[in-house]
This record gives sequence, structure tokens and C-alpha cells, in this order.
Amino acid sequence: MNLEWSEEEKTFAEEIRAVLEQELTDDIREADRYATSVYPDHEASMAWQEKLHRNGLAAPHWPIEHGGKDWTAAQHYIFACERARARAPSLSPMGIHMVAHVIAAFGTPAQQDFFLPRILSGEVFFCQGYSEPNAGSDLAALQMSAVPDGEDFLLNGSKIWTTHAQEANWIFCLVRTKNTERRQEGITFILVPMDQDGVIVHPITMLSGETVQSQIFFEDVRVSRTNVIGEVDAGWRVAKYLLEFERGGSAYSAGLKIRVSDIEEQATSIPKGDGRLSDDPIFAHKLSRARMRVDILEVMELRLLSSAGKGESVGAMSSLMKIMGTELAQHLTELALEASGSSGTVFQPHPTRPGAGIADYTAPEDGYVSGTTWQAVAPLRYLNERAGSIYAGSNEIQRNILAKHVLGL
Repeated sequence: MNLEWSEEEKTFAEEIRAVLEQELTDDIREADRYATSVYPDHEASMAWQEKLHRNGLAAPHWPIEHGGKDWTAAQHYIFACERARARAPSLSPMGIHMVAHVIAAFGTPAQQDFFLPRILSGEVFFCQGYSEPNAGSDLAALQMSAVPDGEDFLLNGSKIWTTHAQEANWIFCLVRTKNTERRQEGITFILVPMDQDGVIVHPITMLSGETVQSQIFFEDVRVSRTNVIGEVDAGWRVAKYLLEFERGGSAYSAGLKIRVSDIEEQATSIPKGDGRLSDDPIFAHKLSRARMRVDILEVMELRLLSSAGKGESVGAMSSLMKIMGTELAQHLTELALEASGSSGTVFQPHPTRPGAGIADYTAPEDGYVSGTTWQAVAPLRYLNERAGSIYAGSNEIQRNILAKHVLGL
């Protein structure tokens, strides 16, 4: 495996760096720096998507015929790393990174022509309707029904843990159209407009006080059969295809390196005994081990990149990357919380850039903050990051995948 970038790849990185430097404003960068979860401030994220779209960079991973780029695997990786280093906020993944691939692969030409350009522009903003109160990692247990009614379906049931349901104008749902002995059968993948009678959104207040997620109730919601992606009763295949994009393909290490460097810098400003926290050998040891883990993760990502460049399947290794990336991210929030000291015990979300509103919170009239903004972010990020090992298939499920497909257990 050659870990050296070619001259062409170095030139490509410089070109991407120049675009990011030109387009990223201080406000958009702050949305990343002071984000309290993997979901940054929604308005800043959409503003950044508009800028990327204007430069043809909102969805380079899409098929070329739908606006993607003819890039190598290495160029895609470089693009992800440069975005992280520039502190560009993430884009909401449900549309651009998830359902768009499904529409491109399984949708009709009419569906592709309508949805894909509008997803890029932000006119259509999707949320995801997979999990239900009794169907999470065991997704095939879903029970939300879709009953045929002429040229339509009538939907009844509930979806939960739906990110950005309050902002979305469309939701892609897995619904049960037939009860069969094999639960994976009789499931249909359908696109549902949110702005209609019978769709009721109840925000969920998270540990951090944010309302990024919601539970959605569907009461006799009418949806045209033309909104089905793929075939009726054959949505499980479509759902599994989408999960490949939800669970795999992330370049974790570049962003985690930035976070380690931030903690190192922050530790120099926190008093500890007669010196600073950065002088404490125990904390320094923890931070050094974290940096080594990030370096190991980077090498593994590069190995997978090398395999992908040869046309080899990443396969179950995407599960390993998900485990390592999310658990290391959780560990870094623990170190950041430790570094934040006593100010990290104060609930003060007002100087941060959360991904949604804070329920039942009134900021001090004078805007007072105990410590600095990063110390206000630390406890909220710590709480939100607990979900990292649960969403996109819990890490226990990912370990089962590795045990089955890699170890043959």
C-alpha cells in the first residue's frame, strides 16, 4: 500500500482547499466549531450546501449522470479530509447522502428528474422514517401500515428518532404493505410529503435539551403509488441498499485529529495545581493514547481506500470503521469534558450552535457564560455523542456483522 499522494492528488487537494477558503465564512465555520452534535446549526448547514452546490461540490459521490464527479476513491477521501480541516459543517445526510442514492438506483426517470435536482438545491429536504417504537436495530419488526386505496396508499402508524422532522418537507418511509411469515417481505419503500393533514410531528427533548429528533404520527395519510421506490412489497432490498450509505464510507480520522488538537490547545488554558492541565502527566497520557488511536484509524481508512481504488469490496469492514470512529469520538468528548473543568458542569447552551432549538431554556439577559464557549459545548457534545454507538445500526449489531462475515462465527 502506497501512503504517498501523487502529484495530481496533491494538486487536487490544493484546488479543493482554495474553494473552501473562498466560500467558508466565519459564521459557517463557527457552526462546525461550536456544534453540539453531529448535526450543526440547520441554517448554516443549508447555507453551506448552497455554496457547495454553486461550485458543483454538494454531491460529488453521486452518479455522474445525476451531477456527481468522476473522481477516484482517493479524491473523494481527500475532499472529505480537506472539509474537516477547514471546519466546514456537515450536510444533513438523509437527502444528499442517503435517499438520493436509492432514487438514482431504483427510482423511475420521473422520480429522478423531480427529486434529485431539488435535493441538491435544498428545495426538497428529507428526513428518515425507519425506526419505530418497537423496531429499531431489529428493523424488520416495523408495523407502520400502508393499505391500498385506489391509486393511493393510506398510511397509519408511527416513526421515532426522526432527525430534522421539524425542518423536512419530505420523509422516506419503510411501511408494511403485506403481513408474511418472513418479516423482511411485505415491506415497501415510499416517499411521503410532510405538509399534509394527518402528519403530526412531536419533538423529542434530548439529554442536551435539544429537539433535533421527533416522533411522527401518521393518521390516514394518503400517498400516491407513484411515490413508491422500487416495487411494492420489495422494499427490504431498497432499505438495505440505503444502509450501505448510512453506515459506511465515512472518513472519521481527519475530523477526529482536529478535535484532538482542539483539546490539546484548550488544556493549556485550564489551571491544574501549580501549572496547567496540559502539564498533568495523566491527562497528557490520555491525550497521547487518543492521538495514537486516531492515527491507527487513519491508517485503516487508507488501507480501505487502497482496496477501493483496486475495485475491491469494503464489505464488513465498514462496520469496523463505524465502531472505531464513533467510539473514539465518544472518548474525545470525555477528554473535552474533563478539560472543561467546573465550567463544563454548567448547562449553558446559549453561546453554542446546536442543531435545533433548546426546549424550556431562557438565556441570561446579559449573555453571561461560565468559562468560554468551548466549555459550554463540551457537556452538550458529551451527552449527544452517546448516540453515536446506537444510530446507523448499534455497535453491538456491527460487532455481530464482523463476527459472522469476518470471523465466521
